[in-house]
Amino acid sequence: MAKVDVVERVSEIAGEILSPMGMALVDVEYKREGRDMVLRLFIERLDGGVSLDDCSEVSRQLSDILDVEDFVAENYALEVSSPGICRPLKKVADYQRFQGKLIKVKTFEVLADAAGNKRKTFLGTLTGVQDNAITVHLKEGQDATIPLDKVAKANLEFEF
Repeated sequence: MAKVDVVERVSEIAGEILSPMGMALVDVEYKREGRDMVLRLFIERLDGGVSLDDCSEVSRQLSDILDVEDFVAENYALEVSSPGICRPLKKVADYQRFQGKLIKVKTFEVLADAAGNKRKTFLGTLTGVQDNAITVHLKEGQDATIPLDKVAKANLEFEF
C-alpha cells in the first residue's frame, strides 16, 4: 500500500476508535525518521486535554487493528500524542473552531497584507473563515486575507 493510502486508512480507523471516546483526530504522519518509519497520530479531546491514559488506550486499540489488517508494508513505530499548545490547523473546521485565537500562518508564496506589506509569515488573531480563505488581524494592526490553498502551515500560538 502506498504512503498516502496508509495515512488515509489509518485516519479512517482512528476516527472509528476516537469518536466513541469523545476525541478527534488532528493529524496523521507516516514518514521516515532516520532508518525507521514512524506512524504518528495527534489526537484531541473535544471537551479538554488528552491524558497519557487516552494516548495509551488509542495506541493499544489501533495497534490491535493494524496487526489484524496488516496493510503497512514496512516496520514502523506507532506514536499517539496530543498536538500540544501550538496545535496545527489543518481543516476548515479547525479555522472555524479557533476564531479569535492567536495563530501563525506560513504560506507557500509571498502574499501582501492589507497595508501592502509582502511576506510569507503572518502572526495575528484569526478573525474569519470565508470563501476558502482566512482573515487574520495581524499584530502590526492591519488585516491579511490568505487563501487556504496558499497555506503551507498554520498553527495556534501560545499567548503569554
